[in-house]
Amino acid sequence: MLSFTEKNIGRRSFLRVGSLGLGGLSLSSLLAAKALAAKAGSVVRDKSVVFLFMHGGPSQTETFDPKMTAPAGVRSVTGEVKTSLPGVTYGATFEKLARMAHKLAVVRSFTTGNGNHDIKPIVCKETLGANLGSIFARVAGTNHPVSGMPRNVALFPRAVEPKSQERVTQFGKFDSTGSLGPGYTPFIPGGGGDLQQDMLLNLPRGRLDDRRGLLARLDALKRSIDESPAGLERFRQQAFDTLLGGVGDAFDLSKEDPRVVARYDTAPLVQPNQIGKQWNNYNNYVDNARTLGKLMLMARRLCERGCGFVTVTTNFVWDMHADVNNATIQEGMQYCGLPFDHAVSTFLQDVEERGLGDDILLVACGEMGRTPKLNARGGRDHWGGIAPLLLAGGGLNMGQVIGESNRDASKPATDPITNKDLVSTILHYLFNVEELRVTQGIPGELLRLTESGKPIRGLF
Repeated sequence: MLSFTEKNIGRRSFLRVGSLGLGGLSLSSLLAAKALAAKAGSVVRDKSVVFLFMHGGPSQTETFDPKMTAPAGVRSVTGEVKTSLPGVTYGATFEKLARMAHKLAVVRSFTTGNGNHDIKPIVCKETLGANLGSIFARVAGTNHPVSGMPRNVALFPRAVEPKSQERVTQFGKFDSTGSLGPGYTPFIPGGGGDLQQDMLLNLPRGRLDDRRGLLARLDALKRSIDESPAGLERFRQQAFDTLLGGVGDAFDLSKEDPRVVARYDTAPLVQPNQIGKQWNNYNNYVDNARTLGKLMLMARRLCERGCGFVTVTTNFVWDMHADVNNATIQEGMQYCGLPFDHAVSTFLQDVEERGLGDDILLVACGEMGRTPKLNARGGRDHWGGIAPLLLAGGGLNMGQVIGESNRDASKPATDPITNKDLVSTILHYLFNVEELRVTQGIPGELLRLTESGKPIRGLF
């Protein structure tokens, strides 16, 4: 008989078993799952990461480093707000996060290295061209051994609102796996295609029981894409585990308490008629406000049930040039900053209330920062010298500002924290790195990622 005292399955794993019912998992299957968990338990920590990617490049001064003593045109155009940390201020749009600053870690010396639109640091050369979640899945397995939950999930607006625009791919693919192979592709609810149609996770149970039909779909997929047999087999198994393993409810927000959904909802903060229709990014702003809160809620539900890495993005909204496409900084922070402030603060409060504050690490950043000086139109342009970075939860040391920028927030004034350092931080959080180094079957290139940078000082 399994018990809560058995050291290789933790409290959170048993909570997952109880909440999911395991879809009729047999005793023999459960014992096998326990054996798998014990085998991996010394390497893979019982932790999760939610990586909120702020696509477009958020401004460092209007978010977490206002520089109000700098000249006009440099300092935050939205002003500043005092935080719960003495002497520390954030951009004025982040009132709720400011009250939680003692539970957050803000990095003011983070640099992504260039001002290009791409999806670094979550997918970049420092991650071997793979989504960080795919690296996690390569070590931990594609599905949780107890709950069956996919270990690596990417959430875009269509995961919670089917009428949203398709995800942006011209700057990089969040489902990239680099050299790891397609078997470690993030699971993308609402992503479209035949397989996705079978995996909408809100199908009548009769269809879920039609395994032959699902097999036919997967066989058709095999003929239509070029992938290795091993990768396809892992992908096939992930499909079955997700559909038939009792985890579908996690992806269905109608199963959540309506009061909780309303608590997260960011749609009331920015109505479509409040957004300037002159901007070509109008629909992106609408989708961002309409979906960000619900995406963060779904991320919590997935982590609660065993997902180890969740990518969240609402597409391209932080590129505030004040040109034909993008709003001014002042206006854009209303469209993007207010939903971000509400969604992130609600997520962190909810996670803590559920006793998961030490188990889930939130990482929020974009691909770059913005120019120290406003352009003539009231926007800020691309800037690779420095970028905002927020971390919260995970049982790490919070309530601090790490590093400093120079007077105009154009570059780090202390030792820079780079993409390599952020990647190393996340991997050290998810894995027991010492055990990982002596584990057979781990590619050397993955091991080198843990050593290419240094975990962010002061967090561990």
